[in-house]
Amino acid sequence: MGRKRKGNKIDGWLVVDKGLGMSSAKIVGAVKHIYKAQKVGHGGTLDPLASGILPIGLGEATKTMPFIVDASKEYAFTVEWGTSTDSDDKEGTVVHSGGRLPTEDEVHAVLLQFVGTIQQVPPAYSAIKVDGQRAYKLARDGEQVELKARSVEIQSLSLISHDADNKCSSFEVTCGKGTYVRSLGRDIAVALGTYGHITLLRRLRVGPFDLGKSISLEKLEALGHSARAAEALLPLTTALDDIPAVAVTEIEAQDIRYGRGITLQSAKQGTIVLMAGETPLAIAEAEDQGNGIASVRPLRVFNM
Repeated sequence: MGRKRKGNKIDGWLVVDKGLGMSSAKIVGAVKHIYKAQKVGHGGTLDPLASGILPIGLGEATKTMPFIVDASKEYAFTVEWGTSTDSDDKEGTVVHSGGRLPTEDEVHAVLLQFVGTIQQVPPAYSAIKVDGQRAYKLARDGEQVELKARSVEIQSLSLISHDADNKCSSFEVTCGKGTYVRSLGRDIAVALGTYGHITLLRRLRVGPFDLGKSISLEKLEALGHSARAAEALLPLTTALDDIPAVAVTEIEAQDIRYGRGITLQSAKQGTIVLMAGETPLAIAEAEDQGNGIASVRPLRVFNM
């Protein structure tokens, strides 16, 4: 018989508006303490330098985490022109200075080359592993870190403001998984024939989670263990809004709960969410067998 997990069984998503200077791990620890939850995890790390959306999955919601990690994201960021750092943000050591200040028209003109599928070299201070060690650890130890370029998807990139007096420009970007905004700011500067580094970074959206659904850690801590804190949770299925939902009978649900495949009268193919009434049952894979019949195999079963 398995050992009973400590804490309350709470299932759902919490969207925290992370403040500056906090680590993602600290947010997770605070949420776990407030809800006394059995299991808590976050969907996509935010550096202490960055603020904004940090989705927190509790209980069975952690099984939907891959759909949040892979979701598109929106950021607001500011680049200071003329200076670059070893971390590509204001926390790093200055490595180049004296670069030119681009004009607003010049900044506008280079943005299109950064939209679509582009090649991007991650910052040296990143969590990517090099020979089994995190790149940021090697960089902190003074080792030369050379990371390979990789493909990332930039869906949109806009110049929001240009402040010549303060030598900076502000942008908004919508991007896919694995994009480093610090690298984007650095590369825009290079395209403009100057240096640049990020001075402000705020995540505005992760998949279906935006600032309108968020709560600050300070407000959450003020609510404590009250019913209002529970009301801040979003349903587990919020992370699966873009995935087709298919209803099953109680007999079919029983097979799914035991990890057994079923056959459905359905034209749906690919990833689906199986529902037993209003309760999410499992994330499953449906394969067309012809004549409107689908073979369905459970991938992640929810213990709701």
